[in-house]
Amino acid sequence: MTTNRRDFIKYVVAGSVASGCPVDLSLLAQPTETEPAINSEDNRICHQVRDGKVFTRPPATAHHDVVIVGAGISGLTAAYLLRHRDVLLLEKEPHLGGNAYAMDYQREAYATGTAFLYKSDASYALATELGMQPLPINSPDGTILQGEFIADTWGAGLDHLPYPASVRDAFKKFKKEILAIDIDKRAEEFYALPLSDFLKGYPQELTDWWDAYGASNYGAVCKDAATGAAVIEMQSMDLETSSDDRYTFPGGLGALSKKLIELLHPHSDRLISGATTVSVAQQRNKVHVTYIGEGGVKTVSAKAVIMAAPKLITNRIVESIPEKQRDAMRQIRYIPYPVVNLIFDKPVFNLGYDTWCPGKSFTDITIADWVLQNQPGYKQKYNILTFYTPMKEQDRARFLTDEGTREVAANVLRDFQNLLPNTNVDPVEVHIYRRGHPVYMSSPRLYTQIQPLARHPMDRVFFANTDSEGPESTADSAILAARRAVKELEARLHG
Repeated sequence: MTTNRRDFIKYVVAGSVASGCPVDLSLLAQPTETEPAINSEDNRICHQVRDGKVFTRPPATAHHDVVIVGAGISGLTAAYLLRHRDVLLLEKEPHLGGNAYAMDYQREAYATGTAFLYKSDASYALATELGMQPLPINSPDGTILQGEFIADTWGAGLDHLPYPASVRDAFKKFKKEILAIDIDKRAEEFYALPLSDFLKGYPQELTDWWDAYGASNYGAVCKDAATGAAVIEMQSMDLETSSDDRYTFPGGLGALSKKLIELLHPHSDRLISGATTVSVAQQRNKVHVTYIGEGGVKTVSAKAVIMAAPKLITNRIVESIPEKQRDAMRQIRYIPYPVVNLIFDKPVFNLGYDTWCPGKSFTDITIADWVLQNQPGYKQKYNILTFYTPMKEQDRARFLTDEGTREVAANVLRDFQNLLPNTNVDPVEVHIYRRGHPVYMSSPRLYTQIQPLARHPMDRVFFANTDSEGPESTADSAILAARRAVKELEARLHG
């Protein structure tokens, strides 16, 4: 095979470089001289807990006011709100931040997860409280269909969809029908109705679009999604004026978790990464928390615990959860969700902040430096594109090998290069951040029935994390869950 630039593209898996790994899939599977370590979502101990392994629980060697399990944006927010107390924060990953985790290439930030917020969100209020200024996106979402970019899809773009007039009219009818729903009054009805049922009678093109949008935003394609999730998504867009009320930071909301970590740094000896919690057991007037980290198995006690970890972990490590509540936790489903970043050393794609691509190996593309592009004097050095790549539950096993993980990234690169005539460009590097269970599925009855039961506080154990709040996995719901859990905890500690 003739050597060309494509043969020298670097594939980086969670910060580990598989250099010289060519795009040709047959070569992607070949081992490099030094196999790269995979250090994202280290679930080895979690899987042992899942499989019933019982770990030794030594006596408690330290006592704290509060132990928080999970240092995603929910756990970090809870720690920030409780900074006046003696708090120990435990995180199983080698870094803090969870899905809102910031990375950078040559000092330019890019996203591995959570992308944006609305000005009315609790996350916006928290950011300003922390002295941060989110920047306006001002770019209603576009879509690429049949090799054509359609700006402002659900606004002026409906008249330009490359479909027959009957299909364009169906999109307009769907929009009108969704905007007319009073979701507050009809929540029970629409959060119990599968979106696929609501879409009966509509053309397949509409289902295709919402399959991509739903999988990326609330973890579920139409047949698995609650209609209510689609209703609130569409109603959150200002479709009449085509304005955009979203804000973000360069590289996404990882900047928010990074700021929280900086503010908590004076207590850094109480922020422990690489610490996997294996047991949370309530005693008469305290809670024992056992974790593996810092060179062994340790137990600490606390007056109260906030579980800011996903319920698929929580239900296995917290003892004495009432059976109905544990069953509710078990009903929450999660999808595997890798995020791929293509890094170009020249402008390649700058059409809009978030662009939808139905029918591809990825659902949408965001541009890392979008909110900087209109800043005076800014010149784009690297065009870093983030590809959201939600997958089916049964595809989780593809992440078990380096080869399978890099294949996912190779598919994204292939589809992007075939997307538009001017996107057939080779990147300088391909980065992939893999997660096995990061986003819960907003399925029927989850928001109205399952989540309220799953988050019900126990005596001294309280539940945060984005999967506590709903109706979809966002930084905002993570922060709201943290605020609620802290309020419940403070009330308990005050008797």
